[in-house]
Amino acid sequence: MLGRYFYHQIFRKSIIAFGSVFNNIVVKRKVPGVKEQSTLESFKVPIQYGPYQKYLAMIAAEPTPERQGVQITLPRMSFEIKGLSYDGSRKVSPTTFMKSLPTEDSVQTKKPVQYKQYMPVPYNLQVELSILSKNQDDGLQIIEQILPYFHPSVNVSIEIIDETHEERDIAIVLDGVNYTDDYEGDYSQRRTLIWTLNFTVKTYLFGPIDVEKDIRKVTIDYRTDIVRRPAELRYSAEVESTDEPPIPRDEINPRVDSYRVVETFEDIYSDDQDFFGLS
Repeated sequence: MLGRYFYHQIFRKSIIAFGSVFNNIVVKRKVPGVKEQSTLESFKVPIQYGPYQKYLAMIAAEPTPERQGVQITLPRMSFEIKGLSYDGSRKVSPTTFMKSLPTEDSVQTKKPVQYKQYMPVPYNLQVELSILSKNQDDGLQIIEQILPYFHPSVNVSIEIIDETHEERDIAIVLDGVNYTDDYEGDYSQRRTLIWTLNFTVKTYLFGPIDVEKDIRKVTIDYRTDIVRRPAELRYSAEVESTDEPPIPRDEINPRVDSYRVVETFEDIYSDDQDFFGLS
């Protein structure tokens, strides 16, 4: 069962979708030396994947000859995965299949095919978003631009499976907000305010994709229990092209070619087709 390679990059796509929700936040400050209160300067808050402790270490690091007094700018945001758990409340039947038709540019053979895979398995990603600022007003500006949109979730639509172009709405749920004033030492030390927002990203995991051909002919044999004349009846249904010249059965494209379904009934053990009204 295990050992068949597949990789849909679902966790990667989910975490990228999470980061894209917060990639356009702006902080405005009064321009130093300008008396007009309406004059503001804007800063787009950068966001990166990784633990916020890394940026705190960069702030506290001593300058080197290669790094002459250069420090990272605040405010900035970072996010990282904190955990993964199964979500039983969104469970669906594990033996149910999903089927979809490939797009025209993805068909690798002239014979019509369709994709088949099992229903997805729901999993929750725990993600932590950290907001670092050097003054209180910057942090409050960022928080106020985020919290009104979460009541308590925001849905983001992403294309989970590239081959089948399967799209799903991923719910990003805000679980809680924490605040830390990371200030130690004397007045010469730099102050860092940290807002921590905990989220749950409700994503789905899909298994491997199977490619199978369309069913173009069906044959069913069934027996009767008539004592004086036991028989075996056969029912068949077959796709037949109505184009001129006719297209071979396995090459008919149901989306563009015209066709019909031909049904036949016969008693395969007797030439007397009138006995069961088959003639």
